Amino acid sequence: MSPSAFSQVTIVVVTYNSAHCLPMLSPLLSVCPNVLISDNGSDDGTADKAQMLWSHVTVLAHGRNLGFGAANNRALAQVRTPFALLLNPDCEMTPQALLALLSSAEIFTDAALLAPQLMASEEKAEVNYRWPSAYWTSRGPAAEGPLCVGFVCGAVMLLRMERMALTGFFDERFFLYYEDDDLCLRLFQAKQPMVLCPEVKVLHRSRGSVRGRSPWRSEYLRGFHHAQSKLIFLNKHESLQAAQKLRRRLIWTTTLALPLRVILFSPKLLARMCGRWWGVLKWKAS
Repeated sequence: MSPSAFSQVTIVVVTYNSAHCLPMLSPLLSVCPNVLISDNGSDDGTADKAQMLWSHVTVLAHGRNLGFGAANNRALAQVRTPFALLLNPDCEMTPQALLALLSSAEIFTDAALLAPQLMASEEKAEVNYRWPSAYWTSRGPAAEGPLCVGFVCGAVMLLRMERMALTGFFDERFFLYYEDDDLCLRLFQAKQPMVLCPEVKVLHRSRGSVRGRSPWRSEYLRGFHHAQSKLIFLNKHESLQAAQKLRRRLIWTTTLALPLRVILFSPKLLARMCGRWWGVLKWKAS
């Protein structure tokens, strides 16, 4: 596919204290004419650094943390190209990989979403795809060629905009975590194909996109939002009773496990568990 294909796609990158990740995005963002940086109130200069690195980039500086899905939605509302590529700042995607993904989109013309194979290292593949867990348990060997799936990780997604209009984008009740599960499940239920392209590989430095001044607070918020989003997802897609049952179980198991974390004293895990405990306690069905 010709490099002119880059004009058919808008790159959307949601950032939050991600200034340290920007240089590794440069090989791709420098050659793509349509780029939106959706910044969630970073205090490390991310928005200014992005504008300095790439003069053609549009930076949406929200001034506060809207959440992952909401920040993506603000950017997607401005996309005018046939495709949008959602790219986490901790993912290293080459221009050649994007061209390969766009070529696959030309082949699979009914696909609403296409995704690459995420790699934890050059040799180690991540499991970034599966069937919807509410329907089947995924099993078997890794994909050897393009195939339809029921879920792909939201770290890298190529969206066909006209197809996505049938389901909408992210549910903003999910501040962080499970927003990609929810989106993919809605696409699956709407019979909109999602295609994994395992020959297209993207290095994913998982959880490397945030480098805040308070790492313990970051872990606390991870635990908080993961617990909240899990309950929101269960309430939305299964039942209020199922969510309430899980909430009761998480309250007891987390309460019993907290003293052990204090004794063993792993600050990172302790902060995350405290966040989970408070997230579960504060959750209310909506």
